[in-house]
Parts: sequence; structure tokens; C-alpha cells
Amino acid sequence: MPRFILFVVLLGANFGLFAQSFPLSGTVLDAESGDPLIGASVIVDEAVESGTLRGTVTDIDGSFQLADITTGTVLRITYTGFVPTTVTVASAEPLTISLGTDVQALDEVVVIGYGTQRKRSVTGAVSTVDSETIDELKPVKIEQALQGTVAGVNVTTQSGAPGAGLNIRIRGVATNGQNAPLVIIDGYQGDLSTVNPSDVATITVLKDAQAAVYGTIGANGVILITTKTGERNQPTQLRYNTYYGTQETSRSLNQLNATEYALLLNEAYAAGGQALPFPDASGLGFGTDYQDEVFENAPILSHDLTASGGSDKMTYSIGGSYLDQDGIIGGDKAGFSRATGRVALGVDLASRLKLSTNAIFTNISRRSLSEGGLGSVLFNALNAPPTLPLRDADGAFSLVPSTPGLGIEVINPAAQIANTFNDYTLNKLNGQATLDYSVVDGLTLTGRVGFNTSNSESRNFNKRLSYGGKVFDVTRSSVNQNRINDNNYSLDLYGTYVKTLGGNHNLTATLGTTVYRELGDGLFATGFDVPNNDFEFADLSLATGTSPEGARDVGSYSYDERRLSYFGRVQYDYAERYFLTAMLRRDASTKFGPENRTAYFPSFTAGWIALDGERLSGNSPIDLLKLRISYGILGNDQILNNGYIGTLSGEATYVFDGILVNGTAIGALPNPALQWEEAKKFNTGFDLNLLDYRVTITADYFVNTRDKLLISNIPVSGIVGTAAPGAAAPTVNAGAVRNSGLEFAINYRQRINSDWRVNLSYNFATLDNEVLEVNNGTGFIEGGGFGVGQLAPSRMEVGLPIGYFYGYQTDGIFQTAGEIEGAPSQTALGAAAQPGDLRYVDVNGDGVIDPNDRTYLGDPIADLTMGFNAQVEFRRFDFTAYAFASLGSEIVRNYERALSDVNRLDYYLQRWTGLGSTDEVPRVTTAATANQVFSDFYVEDGSFLRLQTVTLGYTLPLAIGKRDNSSLRLYFSGNNLLTVSNYLGYDPGASSGAPIGGGIDFGFYPIARSFLVGANLSL
Repeated sequence: MPRFILFVVLLGANFGLFAQSFPLSGTVLDAESGDPLIGASVIVDEAVESGTLRGTVTDIDGSFQLADITTGTVLRITYTGFVPTTVTVASAEPLTISLGTDVQALDEVVVIGYGTQRKRSVTGAVSTVDSETIDELKPVKIEQALQGTVAGVNVTTQSGAPGAGLNIRIRGVATNGQNAPLVIIDGYQGDLSTVNPSDVATITVLKDAQAAVYGTIGANGVILITTKTGERNQPTQLRYNTYYGTQETSRSLNQLNATEYALLLNEAYAAGGQALPFPDASGLGFGTDYQDEVFENAPILSHDLTASGGSDKMTYSIGGSYLDQDGIIGGDKAGFSRATGRVALGVDLASRLKLSTNAIFTNISRRSLSEGGLGSVLFNALNAPPTLPLRDADGAFSLVPSTPGLGIEVINPAAQIANTFNDYTLNKLNGQATLDYSVVDGLTLTGRVGFNTSNSESRNFNKRLSYGGKVFDVTRSSVNQNRINDNNYSLDLYGTYVKTLGGNHNLTATLGTTVYRELGDGLFATGFDVPNNDFEFADLSLATGTSPEGARDVGSYSYDERRLSYFGRVQYDYAERYFLTAMLRRDASTKFGPENRTAYFPSFTAGWIALDGERLSGNSPIDLLKLRISYGILGNDQILNNGYIGTLSGEATYVFDGILVNGTAIGALPNPALQWEEAKKFNTGFDLNLLDYRVTITADYFVNTRDKLLISNIPVSGIVGTAAPGAAAPTVNAGAVRNSGLEFAINYRQRINSDWRVNLSYNFATLDNEVLEVNNGTGFIEGGGFGVGQLAPSRMEVGLPIGYFYGYQTDGIFQTAGEIEGAPSQTALGAAAQPGDLRYVDVNGDGVIDPNDRTYLGDPIADLTMGFNAQVEFRRFDFTAYAFASLGSEIVRNYERALSDVNRLDYYLQRWTGLGSTDEVPRVTTAATANQVFSDFYVEDGSFLRLQTVTLGYTLPLAIGKRDNSSLRLYFSGNNLLTVSNYLGYDPGASSGAPIGGGIDFGFYPIARSFLVGANLSL
């Protein structure tokens, strides 16, 4: 009995000992330098089970303190840039914990399409952008995060207006058709325009044959978006991000004031033999600055809230966001708002069966103003005379006179804004559900359903009004409304087998199929005579008036296209040193006829780790050197539907009982032999890591050849009726384009000591674009527009870049009548030359300047693009800066109306006024001249350097309840702060995105310079 009592006493004491809690202190250090790590998270792992988060962050000395710790407690220590570790508490003695550098170059997992790979094993040209970079850039649209951060990817703005589209080009312009890359969001085909940047975990760009697993839709490159999910065994974490800012125009053009304008006009009228319009210009002063009248400061506001976490069998992430942005022209009349809601769940349904799903709902509302062309708001602001007051004596907007010198299309831009009424609403739901079933060890079957469904409505009200005899006068009010429904669905079924043979032979095989369907319809209608001539009543149900033809204007369309694909991929490596991947995809698409409905797309990639740390001496600066090569054939089916069959989309007039009746006829002539465009992609490069992975270098050389380009309007006999309304010549595969270049990226990252951490990166890409074939009977394709009624300024022609500028080359200015007598005649251009006029080069030497003398004047494709990014952390302060440069492109100035009385840029103050005055800017006159024809006088250097983002932040540790590791980051950010360029227009980087006709500036809406104040709260 005494022994039993003693046993019970000792056992009770033992239990009491284990149950006793105590305070614990410790220090977290850099394992390499021994410096303390400030702000490292120390989490009590056991607290996760209860759904609460208990922990703290290290102070300025790397120290931490925790209360109520017991023996056996597990602590989890994490710090950005270091390998996370766990420590089991054995006693109350202070802990010293060392963290090693996280070698991401080896262990980072990269999404490659239908699977992932460790970065060490990747053998293709693959680039990634992480969520940290996205957070620092604060992009309104996720596409903006790619500019300057990924070599070989160029993002241009179609407009600076809120919600305007962006053009993404991966390794150049490869086709005269669709050049946009494929977008895959969490495994399904999606759309970047509806993605909230805060929801994105990583962006992966596949630039070479690695994209061949997507076959016919991967020719333009692939952008893979992975959205954020919860983490296993984590309590609910709340993250709230917000910013508010103001926007202003990033540039205003230097124009003539009223006095300068009047004196210039007097000179022009005198040269034309007409009476002076301003006999006394002394009292005009500066007049009206119409740019200043239309530009304004505009607010921008963003909120997003996310809750995420998980248990050992489930992860979740639920969030919502709201963005509201007014325009720097028109304010809320050019406003844009986006609201999103997102749910992502991951569940282990069984030990071998896992479900992951997410859904995103997006609501977009937008209003817009006329922009980018003749009659746009900025076009009118630049051309309206500064002598005209904004409003007349009665307070109404002044009318621009309809005189020969001002034409019938220049109107008061402020009145135009006030009389613009429209709205657009988009509701979109997209998402996916994926099941992964582990059949046996090493074999996983995956089934995924992806979907996108969107409904949009738009309305445009044309108010009855008069601008004083202009082409924009509206004699009858009308409303245009449309409703569009777009849907697509995909089903992926594939299996992945992973096997290691003999210890060194590693094999991963993937085999699967994809079914894709897209369908939709649209309805358009116009109603006249809107009640009360008011936007509030602008609805088809109320506008009962009929069109001049006696019936309402109604139109509609529908489409239904499908694609069936089979794909296989084998990845092999020996001892994680030699790598080989082979891929084959078979696609069948309803966009092509029975003769060419199916195509095969093979590719391979290979790599060799020539050097790594295990094979080098301890003092070698080289950590890893990997050589890569790839080649593959991809397809492009982004063409108009039904090109291989004839459709009744044309118009014709028939006679019935002696009466002419309007009817339908065949549209574009069909081509049953229509087939895929083919992209043949070659890439070779290397990855080099130096100085304990502090320095990472990636270099690639590529050659991409696009064959079988789809060329429209092939000349055929007029007997077949191609000149009828709605008709057109057939489209054939008759073109080829080659892009080649060099890409280089270097990154340096190091924690210098406990206070300082730096991350510097630089990248550049060269691009050489050449058209190899245009077999359409003429040898070229024309496009674009310049001025009014002029010949097309852009071409696609063999031996030159696609979309190059084609016009007259100048050779200074005629100074005397004697120079004109000895020069080729320019009369064929519309007027005989006079002293002070531009002198054009007789390219073909026939003694006459005519359209046959047009020649290459430059092209809109940059020869070199560069990005430089810097991140610096000092204790709790962080600083980031991102810059981008584009060199070697040209841009056309096409926002100046060729009329005598419009306002002009101030470079006309250096115009020709007499012998020897200048050899660059021609004279001014009201008489006819040939100075307005498209020539290199209107072509400028489009090179620029832009400081995209500068951010300064400070992070405060918070202790809210038991959430000791909470934090609040406050920051100030400036976007598009500075653009260095010699271009006279608003934005040298803007482009319509058209492969033939891009780079022509019709008065691009400038990008906004914004100043933001924001906060990131983490609980």
C-alpha cells in the first residue's frame, strides 16, 4: 500500500509539472549573418486547433515574449525570404532560433498548365509575378502588373480612360489578326478584365513551346492566373486593403494662347491673300485654354476584404472588393466602378479524393466619352480656337463657327461632355470545380469544369441639339440599346502519373482531353423621339418614333463554336540534372471546315543543370547553371466565325412585280480550305544563380515564326459580286511573320543586416519583326487612317515590320522659288509647292512626286523594352519603385485637324517665315498646300522612360485580443509620376492595338497621374 500511495503522489506531481505554464522569451536570428530578424512571426501552433491565433512578432532586437507556454508547445517561426521552421519548447529557458535563407530558385513551384513543376525542373521560357509585386504596384487592372516586370511582355494602353482596355503582346506582333494571349484562371479559360488584382496569388507567363500543351489557343503565349486560397491548419485571418487618391492628367500639350493664335491666323490669311481676321490682337490675352477646361482632378477609391484559413481537411478564402474611379476628363461621365465577390474552397472528401472550387462574381459599370478619333473630346479641345469663350453672354456654351477655316466637325468640347449620355453594365460569373482522385500512389485523375457567363447592357442617348451647323447636330433624339449574352464552358479530364525508377529516373506523364464550347447572342435596337429630350426617359419602350426608313432599327446575332482536344505530356529527368519534356496536342474546331478541322501540335523542351552547388567547390560564386532549349508548333484559331461557309450577311436589291425591294445576299465568299495559323517557336536560354542565390540571371534567345496567316480580301473576279454591300472577297492562308529577339533578366536580393533588405531587378528584351509572306496578289495589306480622305498610312509587306508607316519622306523646306524650279513637281499631291512648303523626296526618281514615292517611315514596334524595379526595407519602413522604358518605336501625330483656323501646338511658333528661318516647320497659309499629306513630318520618335510606381510604407505591429501578430501598414504611393519623351502628344506608349494601323495617335486619352494614401490591415 505505501508503494501504491507513493506512485499516485509521484504521478500527480508529474501531471502537475506538465500542466504548469510559464512565460517564454527568445531571439530570432539570421543563420548566416547572426543578425536579429525584426518582425519575424512566432506563432503558437496549438492555438490553431481552437480556431484562434496566438503569437507575436520580434522587436527591433529580434526578441519575443510569449505568456502561458507549456512544455511540449510547438512554435512556428516565419519570416519573408527565410525558410519557416518549428520549435518544440522543452523548458522555460530562453530560445535562440536561427532561420536560413529560403532558396526559392530551387523550391518554388511554377504553374505550367495541367500541372506544376519545381522551378529547378522548368525547361521552358517561363516568368512569374508574385502577389507581393502586385500589391506594391497597386494596379487598377491586373494586366498592368506585367509591364516592366516580365521581359518580353509589352502592355500598352488603348486609352487612359477608366475601364479602358489594355493590349498585351508576348514577344511581339505575330499576326495581322488576334494577338492577345490566352488567359487561364485557376485552370479554366478566362478574362483578365474582371479579375480583382488583390485576389491574385501569382501570374505565370508561358512564352515559348511550353505553351504547346494548349495547342490551337496557345500561339500568342499563355498567361496563367492563380488566385489566393486559404492555408491548412490556419485560423481565420482577415485582410483589409484600402486606398483613396486623386488623379490628374500626366501631360498637357503646349498650345497657342489667344494672342499667339490670332497673330498666326493673321499671317496665314495674309499669305492666302485674304483680309486679316484679327486686325487688333493686342487685347486678346491668353483666351480660353480648352485643355484646362476639360481636364480635372478625379478621385479613385478601392476597398477589398478577405477572410481565409483552414483546418487539416479544408481550406477557404472568401472576399469582396469595390473600386470606384472617375475620369480626368468628364468626371463621373467617364466613371468606372467594379465590384467583385469571390469564394474559394478546398476539401478533402476522402483520403484520396480532393475537391477544389472557386467562383468569382463581377459587376462593372462604366460611362464613357468620345475619344481617339475625329470629333472626340480631346480632338475638339486641341482644335477649338482659344479666342472663343467657353460660354456666351447668356451663359450657354459657345458655338464654334461653321466656317471654311474651322470646318463642320470641331465643336465646343465642354458642350460635348455636357451632352454625352450613356451607360454600360456587365454582370459576370466565372469559376471552376476540380476533383483530384489519387487512384494509387503516383497516379492522380483530375476532372475540372470551368465556366464563364456574362450579361451586359448598354444605352446611348443622342439628345436633340444643335452645335451650329456641325456634323454632330442631332435633329431627332434617339436611344440605342443593346443586350449581349456571352457564355463558355470547359471540361478537362486528365490523369497524371508520377514514378521514380532506380532512384535517379523521375517520370511524370499526363494524358487528357478538353471539351470547350462558347455560345452567345446579342440584340441591338434604336428608338427615336425620346420623351422630354431627356436621358431619364431614354428607353426603347418610351421612344416610339420610327427611323427615316419607316421602321425601327433592330439587329441581332448569335454564335455557337466548339473545340475538342486531346493532349499528352511526358516529363523525364535523370538525377534532377538532365530534363526532357515532350508534348502533343490534337485539336478539332468548328471554326474550320471538314477539310482542315483537325490539327496536331507537337513540341519538346530540354534542360541540363551543368553546374550546381553539389558539384562545385565551397568558394565558387556559382550556385546553379541550367541550360535550356525548346521547339514547338502551336495553333491560332482566333478568327471570324463561319469563314469556311457562305452566309446570307450581304445586301441586295431585287425586283418583284416591277418594284425594287431590299433583301439579303451572300456575304463574304467562303473558303472551305481555311485552316489554322501555325506558330513555330524556338527558344534557347540559361538560368544562372550566384552568391548563395542572391543573384539570379535568366537569358533567352527566341525565334517565333507564324505561318499560314489569314489574309482577307484576296482579289477575285468582280463577277462573283464582292463589291456589293456586305460582301467581301474570301479569306485565305497566305501570310507569314517572324519575331526574334533576346531577353535578359537579373535580380539581386539580400538582407544586408537586421535593419536593411534590398531586392533589385532589371530586365530588357529586344525584338526584330519581319513579314515573310503576303501572298494576296498585291504583296501588301493596308490599314489605319490619317487625316480625312488620305491614303492608308500603315502596311504589312514582305521584308518590313508588320504595320510599318508608309508615306512621303521629306527633305527640309523650300526656301526660294529657285529651289522649287529645279525640284520634282509636287502638284499631284494637291497643290504646287511654294517657298515655305515641305520638300518631298522623289523616291523612284521619275521627276514627279506622287503616291508611287511613298516609302518606309518607321514602325510602331519597339526595338528594345526595359524594366527596372527596386525594393528596399529599413526596419519597418518599405520603399518600392518601378520603371519601364521603350526604345526604337515610332508614333504618328494625327490629332491636328488640317484646317486653317484651328488651334495649333506651339511648335508652329518656329514655323517658316522667310529664307533661312527654319528647315523643319512649314509656313502657315489659307491657300492650298501639300503640307498635310502623310509624311515623316507627322512621324515622331515614340521612345520613352516612365516612372510607373513609387511607394513608401510603414508597418505597425498590432495586438488585438489574442492576435498578437496583427499588423497595420500605411503607405503613400504615386503612379505614372514621370514620363521622359520627346513626343509632342499625350502618351508615346498608347496604341489602338491594331497590328496594321496601331501607333497612330488620334488624340489618345492620357494616362492619369495618381497619388494614393492607403492601408493594409492584417488580423
